[in-house]
Amino acid sequence: MPEGYTADEMMTIAAARLVRNGAAVFVGIGLPSAAANLARLTHAPDAVLIYESGTIGTRASVLPLSIGDGELAETADAVVSVPEMFAYWLQGGRIDLGFLGAAQIDRYANINSTVIGDYRQPSTRLPGAGGAPEIAASCKEVLITLRHARRAFVETLDFVTSVGHVSGSGGREQLRLPGKGPTAVITDLGILTPHPSTCELTLTSVHPGVTVDAVVAVTGWPLEVAAEVATTEPPSAKELAVLRDLQQRTLRAHAQS
Repeated sequence: MPEGYTADEMMTIAAARLVRNGAAVFVGIGLPSAAANLARLTHAPDAVLIYESGTIGTRASVLPLSIGDGELAETADAVVSVPEMFAYWLQGGRIDLGFLGAAQIDRYANINSTVIGDYRQPSTRLPGAGGAPEIAASCKEVLITLRHARRAFVETLDFVTSVGHVSGSGGREQLRLPGKGPTAVITDLGILTPHPSTCELTLTSVHPGVTVDAVVAVTGWPLEVAAEVATTEPPSAKELAVLRDLQQRTLRAHAQS
């Protein structure tokens, strides 16, 4: 196994591995985009990457700066209107997997990407919801990626932007949300999955070199820990090479733009 990879590379690769070949994937900008494109360039060449701007089957050679990046439309199989994307594809239940980031997350995988602090007088105003609430509601399943820290993994969200499992088992059903909700939260320290009966996030895997105690210490609630916690498989030489090449191409392309 290769040495010298970063925590962010481990997080991106661990997230990419959860993308199934052939899946229709609704992709967010940033780390979710890196993970989805890495999957497409490695084990999931037939994954269909879909972005909020209406691009379907995108095969971008570099990571986009935003959902409006021309690279997405230029390399897509089709481009549809945003209303069609949401009404027909997303709300119609045609998206297998949604990839989301977050500024805050709680124990039931509800996320905040709106504000930090009081809504009317926030200390930080974040990018906002975008399509995240519909992605969280309607995709067949959702993956969430974010760095693990107490300020991100909080007891109570400052604002609920998108619902995960609401307040536990049965919460999504009460709101009549069609999708299964978050099935994994991938961080730079490990992987958390909803408990089968309570839907509370449970630590099921730690990345190489990370201890369970270290993850518990940076979680803002008493974190549930699985009876047996796995160790994430380290990045392979191929995964690292493809990811780094993608990131270097992206840096060169954006430096010239």
